[in-house]
Amino acid sequence: MKFKKTHDCGCLRISDVGQEVVLSGWVNVRRDHGGLIFVDLRDREGITQVVFNPQIDDAAHIIAHQLRSEYVIAVKGVVQARPLGTVNPNLITGQIEVLVYEVEILNTSKTPPFEIEDKLDASEDLRLRYRYLDLRRPKIQKNLIFRHHLCQKIREFLDRHRFIEIETPFLIKSTPEGARDYLVPSRVNPGRFYALPQSPQLFKQILMIAGFDRYFQIVRCFRDEDLRADRQPEFTQLDIEASFIDEEEIFELVEGLVVYIFREVLKREIQRPFFRLKYKEAMERFGTDKPDTRFGLEIVDVTEIVKESDFQVFKRAIEKGGQVKGIKVSSLEDISKGEIDYLTSLATLYGAKGLAYFKVKEGRCDSPIAKFFDADIQRRILDSLKAEEGDLLLFVADDFRIVSESLGNLRLHLGKRLNLIPDGTFEFLWVIHHPLVEYDEEEERFKAMHHPFTSPLAEDFPSLEKNPLEVRARAYDLILNGVEIGGGSIRIHQEEIQKQIFGLLGISPREAEEKFGFLLEAFTYGAPPHGGIALGLDRLLRIMLNLDSIREVIAFPKTQSATCLMTGAPFEATQQQLKELNIRLDLPCNGA
Repeated sequence: MKFKKTHDCGCLRISDVGQEVVLSGWVNVRRDHGGLIFVDLRDREGITQVVFNPQIDDAAHIIAHQLRSEYVIAVKGVVQARPLGTVNPNLITGQIEVLVYEVEILNTSKTPPFEIEDKLDASEDLRLRYRYLDLRRPKIQKNLIFRHHLCQKIREFLDRHRFIEIETPFLIKSTPEGARDYLVPSRVNPGRFYALPQSPQLFKQILMIAGFDRYFQIVRCFRDEDLRADRQPEFTQLDIEASFIDEEEIFELVEGLVVYIFREVLKREIQRPFFRLKYKEAMERFGTDKPDTRFGLEIVDVTEIVKESDFQVFKRAIEKGGQVKGIKVSSLEDISKGEIDYLTSLATLYGAKGLAYFKVKEGRCDSPIAKFFDADIQRRILDSLKAEEGDLLLFVADDFRIVSESLGNLRLHLGKRLNLIPDGTFEFLWVIHHPLVEYDEEEERFKAMHHPFTSPLAEDFPSLEKNPLEVRARAYDLILNGVEIGGGSIRIHQEEIQKQIFGLLGISPREAEEKFGFLLEAFTYGAPPHGGIALGLDRLLRIMLNLDSIREVIAFPKTQSATCLMTGAPFEATQQQLKELNIRLDLPCNGA
């Protein structure tokens, strides 16, 4: 370069008029007005209009004729106020322009496959194929700059609270954490593998035993699972662990962190303390353990009322140990049969066999099935749902899981469709006292609801052997606008209790020793009580920026099939690479 950059393209103002400057960046737009040539010069900080005038410098003006979109250039010139009537109020630099008297083309560019602007029609696949171009778009750059500032404020807050940032390894031993591991073959240990960490769980517990009583890390994690808008095979979480701490101190710390980063980065005030909801109540009222509490449509149990009716669908479900629950919709007075059919089809996606409904007319239940419910039962149904004239009541009858999933998802659909969810709101919620374990019917064994290292509530510990499904965990999830953005627990820190939990989960003593022997041994050397939490940074950013997908806040995301369209990963290893790793492929035939 013949001359060095002095300013970014977004920083010049009317107070800089008369100053000689050097700008460099990409040609966003070139406009030829006959004599004068105008170029919008862009870098990550913004856009500055630069002007080529043949009367000022004919050589620069000749070069300007060659410029095209995405050429990389450097210009030297003087800042001047834009002429009257040409000020651009949509640009922060809109009051000024740079009159150029020297220009250097640093690189040319082919015509991009899509415009480098925020509003574009290009498919996501095309954008990811040319991600280096997509990343030039101001919106994506602002997202990643926002991410940077958020991480800095997180570090700032935790440093003030005496937390130490410590890195943990990526090449580890496989541990059960709820998803499949990504495996990495070891060349120097033929036939053996590393696993990429689903979380730093065991290492942060080891750090507590090692005496680093306050640890944190903004860390990459890896999970081989089916993807969707809020999942990626590699993702980032804020990992926090502390010794000699209980749930209340965790809540106090995390709420303080959330309030701080929202105030500092988003300029929003978040009210605390956050509301707390027990797992059982969350499932009963909202049909999910990550409820969106920004709107109503709460689920109501009418099992005891309708079991006295003559409606056999309800009665059979109840006789099998099931439930009948419903929600009240107050904004669908003129709902059509077609719309009810659509809602029914939506409920069946989540296992419901159907959707019963009543419309409230003249204080009674109006529906083809109303004849199976006498006047007293109808009155009790209306009272239980606090129904009023014109309301629509929707019911599902089945086992607890199906009723919860179908009505919970129906509730979310209706909340969005009826515009019941207020824009620009952030509602945080702690969900606490999850079950310690759940029973897997396919594998015919208990599985940890969170992970095997979660401590049970002390008052429930006596039930661990006889009624494990009744035991609650010292676990907690942080929910924001119906999305789980964090989860954690108070950990087990005693060897015998950890061995007992392993046994409950069907992990034999031999397997426990093979997979977790180092942790069990560490417990025998004075392990302190400890606990922590992990917050999903990508999910948090998505909600803070009101985006549809976490891919918009990740520099180089994968597609929903876990591929990188830009680099072509995953790739097919060469025979030489496989030979060095002592791997022989035995792939199924196509269509097998």
